[in-house]
Amino acid sequence: MGIPFVELQSIDSTNNYALAQIHANLAQPGACYFAHEQTAGKGQRGRSWVSEKGSNILLSIVLNPLFLQPSQQFLLSACIAVAVHRFFSHYVNADLKIKWPNDLYWKDRKLGGILIENVLGKSNAEKSPSPHRESKGPNWKWSVVGIGINVNQSRFPSELNNPVSLAQITGKEYNCVQLAKELCGVIDDSYQRLVQEDHNSNLKLYNQFLYKRNEIVNFKKGNRSFQATVKSVNENGQLVIQHFIEEPIDFGRVDWLQESVQME
Repeated sequence: MGIPFVELQSIDSTNNYALAQIHANLAQPGACYFAHEQTAGKGQRGRSWVSEKGSNILLSIVLNPLFLQPSQQFLLSACIAVAVHRFFSHYVNADLKIKWPNDLYWKDRKLGGILIENVLGKSNAEKSPSPHRESKGPNWKWSVVGIGINVNQSRFPSELNNPVSLAQITGKEYNCVQLAKELCGVIDDSYQRLVQEDHNSNLKLYNQFLYKRNEIVNFKKGNRSFQATVKSVNENGQLVIQHFIEEPIDFGRVDWLQESVQME
């Protein structure tokens, strides 16, 4: 992973660039695309990812997860989140957590995020004209793992919710390209274990590092606000919370509510 490692000076989105490479049959598994500037970075649920030019990690990795089924997408998500957490734990000694589904938090401040976009294709059964073949649904052809990490940035737009950078936490500045290449190596190690069907260890670590685990959190669902205890995330990627009952929640069904926290 990380071969080739392509540096882009300015691009709308590294995920868009990687997807375009896939659709043009120019991508290869393990290819990494790093941008010094994104003009239209993408976050979860259609949000934008705002980043200062030349100050952060803006990276997309192309993977070919043919060994997984589309229903197992969270296994890849957990694998990447745990790998990113492991890498940055070398630089940040404590208070580093994974916020469901795949944001990296230091204390109550967002250090980075992960956005995985998938390309599905028809299975061999679907392609066959034979009426005797049973359709098995789509195959998982490609994944583009987009990673945005605040590294050296010190000022952020006021509309962002409690961002923080590695430099703010540690008081040091970093070479973003070098960090990104090191990160690729850590992700590769975690991904190879996933290829070897080591599924449970990633999920266990994911829950070990889960943000607000066993704490009461304010949630909003539609027009209703409520409190519940964060218990875990299951193998389907659902957040398990407990209020009157223990309930699994799909991503996008609830919003976290938290008070603004100012950097000291």
